[in-house]
Amino acid sequence: MTQSSAINGVIPPPNECDHIQGSLTAAIALMEYGDYQCSRCGQAHLTVKAIQQQLGEQLCFVFRHFPQSHHFQAQRAAESAEAAAAQGKFWEMHDILFEHQQAIEDADIVEYATQLGLDLSQFLRELTEHIHAQRVQQDVDSGCSYGVTGTPTFFINIRQEGTQNLEALLISVLQAKGEGR
Repeated sequence: MTQSSAINGVIPPPNECDHIQGSLTAAIALMEYGDYQCSRCGQAHLTVKAIQQQLGEQLCFVFRHFPQSHHFQAQRAAESAEAAAAQGKFWEMHDILFEHQQAIEDADIVEYATQLGLDLSQFLRELTEHIHAQRVQQDVDSGCSYGVTGTPTFFINIRQEGTQNLEALLISVLQAKGEGR
């Protein structure tokens, strides 16, 4: 798992296109650049879920696509997640893709879209026409500009005003990291 402390102390700022769970004002912001076909990203997905469970409202999680060229289905999977997002089901598709990494061929993805109750004609049209390819590339470009070269890469920003509960917060992050190994 690649961790990045940010280039020159700067982490990628969230933008209006990002997929975000939690509040942007949370004490901890965790941003992942990930690839749905990367086995390490699959393991990281479980770790992120554990951290979210443990930290609750103290955590804001942002996911950005970074499909690797040697993962032949990763781009298609990322576009599928975006097509699901267009119908309000990004996180549901995101979870399914990570939970079924060994089954992300076209037929599998159509099955997942069906399970989620997506409008299949819209979903398939968007995939066929690569409607969301530019959106995925936007995430890749952002990652490259911040030095991302592999997946998963995480950026962590801890915002704590004053000193109250900082130690407890850091201990929670470290414990969650240790449990997710």
